[in-house]
Amino acid sequence: MRVDLFDFPLPPERIALRPARPRDAARMLLVPGEGTLQDRTVRDLPQALRAGDVLVFNDTRVIPAQLEGRRGEAKIGATLHKRLDLRRWQAFIRNGRRLSEGDRIDFPAGVAAMAEKRDADGSWILAFAGSEPVELLLERAGTMPLPPYIASNRPVDEADRTDYQTIIARADGAVAAPTAALHFTADLLAALVAAGIGRETLTLHVGAGTFLPVKAEDTQAHAMHAEWGRIDPATATRLNEARRAGGRIVAVGTTSLRLLESAAAQDGIIHPFEGDTAIFITPGYSFRAIDGLLTNFHLPRSTLFMLVSALMGLEKMKEAYAYAVQNEYRFYSYGDASLLLP
Repeated sequence: MRVDLFDFPLPPERIALRPARPRDAARMLLVPGEGTLQDRTVRDLPQALRAGDVLVFNDTRVIPAQLEGRRGEAKIGATLHKRLDLRRWQAFIRNGRRLSEGDRIDFPAGVAAMAEKRDADGSWILAFAGSEPVELLLERAGTMPLPPYIASNRPVDEADRTDYQTIIARADGAVAAPTAALHFTADLLAALVAAGIGRETLTLHVGAGTFLPVKAEDTQAHAMHAEWGRIDPATATRLNEARRAGGRIVAVGTTSLRLLESAAAQDGIIHPFEGDTAIFITPGYSFRAIDGLLTNFHLPRSTLFMLVSALMGLEKMKEAYAYAVQNEYRFYSYGDASLLLP
């Protein structure tokens, strides 16, 4: 499909620079497969779903993967986006033309890395020096990797250390938050339990590739980034049992949805999964594993807007997004939510 079909007008002021406080006070636009759009809040989620439904969360934890350093006199910026082994990461580099294979980059707090290899996509492999775990090095030298449309409008600060982390974050490795889960609080989780709505978790380490623009003119020419994920056997079994009992599987965020769809067979059975997925979902895709999606509002021409258009239909989503813009919903990572129930 032509990428320009997924364009829509989005005033810059609609992009949220801070989250709602408290988190579950964010607005939520309910988009049904049939019927009218409904203005809700995230706190209404227990009433918007049914007993027996299951919400599937991504428990990945964002690491401070944004680094500013120097190679000699040259300033070098690095955004880690995919771990390769204990000491080596793929990274997107700013001012990369000043970098050559074998160069040493010095970051603050005594942290250093060697530039090993430049990949075809323009990213570099960085090998961190020393024997300390890379996670400790990043805690000393790194900052939270806020999306570029936020970071370009204000500096990253200490509040982002908690704001850009979900309440269920457990597994270190993401360089972008699974943002739909940012809306959840302990009170909301308790209300969902009281309403008979189940909760399961999987892990998908979200990479910085999620922010890369689609430069191709046709979706078939776009190369999707790969991310590592895991669904354990017990979780897969419980999800299949919930669906057989009549419950709906509702993904919390596009990252959970992409991993569930990667793990599902043609018959809709969800299997255990561990490894990379580069699934790219566009209109025409036949969903197998999920029955609904809670997600934030996405940017024009993005792979994520293509995904929601595949789930609900392009015209339906353009209608919903036009309504959201007109009614001053807040967009993207720190913005409001939409509940999509096809």
